[in-house]
Amino acid sequence: MTRNESDFRIRPGKVRDRAQRAPQVRRPARGFLADVHRAIRRAGGDPNQLAGKRKASGRFNARGRGAKVAAALKGRNPWSRGLDGTRTRARRVTVKARIVKLNPQRGAARGRSFVSAKAVDAHLRYLERDGVTRDGEKGQVYSADADIADGQDFLDRGRDDRHQFRFIVSAEDAIDLSDLRQTTRDLMTQMEADLQTRLDWVAVDHYNTGHPHSHILVRGVTDDGKILNIAGDYIAHGVRERASGIVTLELGHQTDLEVTDQLRREVNAERFTRLDRMLMAEQRANNEFADLRPDKDMLETMKRNRALLIGRAQYLEKLGLAQQIDPGVWHLDDSAEPTLRAMGKRDDIIKSMYRALEANGIEAQRGAAQLTMHRDGLQQQIAGRVLAKELAADETGDWMQLVIDGTDGRVHQIELRADRCDDIGRGMIVSATPPPTEARVADSNILAATENDGTYRPSRHIEIAKEQGIVPDPDRFVAAHVRRLEALRRAGIVERHGEDHWSVPQDLPKRGLAHDRKRHGPGPRMEVLSPIGLDQQVTHDGATWLDRELVAQRRDSVRETGFGAEAGRAMDRRKRVLVARRDAVDLGEGRIRAPKDLIQRLEGREVDRVGRAMAADKGRNWKPVTSGSQFAGQLTGSTQLASGRFAMIDDGFGFSLVPWNKTLERRIGLQVSGVGMPGGGIDWTFGRQRGLGL
Repeated sequence: MTRNESDFRIRPGKVRDRAQRAPQVRRPARGFLADVHRAIRRAGGDPNQLAGKRKASGRFNARGRGAKVAAALKGRNPWSRGLDGTRTRARRVTVKARIVKLNPQRGAARGRSFVSAKAVDAHLRYLERDGVTRDGEKGQVYSADADIADGQDFLDRGRDDRHQFRFIVSAEDAIDLSDLRQTTRDLMTQMEADLQTRLDWVAVDHYNTGHPHSHILVRGVTDDGKILNIAGDYIAHGVRERASGIVTLELGHQTDLEVTDQLRREVNAERFTRLDRMLMAEQRANNEFADLRPDKDMLETMKRNRALLIGRAQYLEKLGLAQQIDPGVWHLDDSAEPTLRAMGKRDDIIKSMYRALEANGIEAQRGAAQLTMHRDGLQQQIAGRVLAKELAADETGDWMQLVIDGTDGRVHQIELRADRCDDIGRGMIVSATPPPTEARVADSNILAATENDGTYRPSRHIEIAKEQGIVPDPDRFVAAHVRRLEALRRAGIVERHGEDHWSVPQDLPKRGLAHDRKRHGPGPRMEVLSPIGLDQQVTHDGATWLDRELVAQRRDSVRETGFGAEAGRAMDRRKRVLVARRDAVDLGEGRIRAPKDLIQRLEGREVDRVGRAMAADKGRNWKPVTSGSQFAGQLTGSTQLASGRFAMIDDGFGFSLVPWNKTLERRIGLQVSGVGMPGGGIDWTFGRQRGLGL
């Protein structure tokens, strides 16, 4: 039978809501094996540890001292029942650990993962810093048998060690412990028994945060001088379990009600919590879903805290980190844990910034809108007063955190390696410069004056500078470019064939920028602008940061809020002092006229005054360096004055103080010489160290 192709019948379906809906998460198909794994997890087991499926433990985790002890302690259930059936839990203790590499072994190269002795010393100094005890005093190093130990002697004993262990032990209820120091000693005694060796260690207790905690430094050697290798499982689990047992022995077990009260405070916490960990475990057990419905079978702990888990899931949904699939069924986003951990770290940074503001008594003048955290790296140069300097992140590493009250009216938080801010202290005026992002103008000028065949001639560049009307001196202008070429030559970027013949690549700006970024290093570079505060600078008889800002006419670089406003008022007072001392002329209406060499005059007065005082104290001759005078001797060190940092040159009969140069960092103890230049600069010449030897 033939049907007409146009003969058809329309059957309308159900009327549907075409409104925009959130994407649905589909339940994945679950087979018999998934049900078996789910049942194992419900019983508190791990399906990944079934026969033939357990992942092989790495050498670091499975081998080393304490491995057998860790295997017995790992995964131990903290919950127990008393004779009356009451469920109790052992006290929770957080342990953060880090292995610090000090020296390579067997002739291996020293890579970036190794920590310098300078950074190790800085770490101990900031464990001993002011304000960390109950009374706000300086931290005290102690050991197994001494309440007052020599931390520097401990570090000196371990200079040649391959590594050092660092632990931070923080009990949840540490505030209730009668003697935190004795608790630490009990823990170290137990660790010595587990590791079967005496440990050489020191510790410092800190009370400057919400949870009192102990910093413990342990040498990486056994009692017979061999390398101490601790199993990774013992570091990750054994130390925490031993500390928990010691704290529980003193404070007793926690009841189920006490644990629930602690969990209740985590429902709306903007950080990664135990409730999040429980939700994620439930989601893994149910194949991508956390099923919190009351008719579902789950662990006893989950049943008792079901209401709290539901409240936490609802809060995560508000944060966009969870989605409700069905009533009581939730799906947590894969980014939930890293996002919550980042939020927790941000909250810790904000708390530390507020502590710095309170310590300086300016919390009322600085609001939350003025706080700036440079967690992704500093993008622009900042200058200001250091409000706080402390260990960053988890306090086990070698990174420092600086809180700077900026001249731009904002409060900045930056992190950098400890050895890059060793000379910086609280109250100093500093600047932080990010790594360069643009090529130097000098490199572009050199390339513009370079011939097509890559030949650069300074004589030709001088002619071009004269044609362009470069003022005040084209010769000095080109000489600065030649000095830049000398630095690039030492880096192998350009070649010199003669005084007036250089070979320059066509990509000089690009390669010059890469060279500058490598020399700058990661993170911001710090510079001390003044070691003294604004009030001292106002009346100081010497060159100060305020004087340099006035001479450079950078009054517009400060804002009329925050520290910028304080600096502006200090500048006005400094002007009046300069006029009273006849170092400047008052022009009225807050304006002054200062001589061009004001900085050199003030700097010279302070150097002469300090030099004579040091000569009288040491019984040595004072030899000032002036423009055109020559000097030579051993670089014995440096001293920080309000006018800047100065190198100390000893010629055997007397000493001189000359402006510091960054190239002198690696030449302390060597012979140097130079000539004083107009304007206060030094033309340096470096020689060899005197002494016996080939």
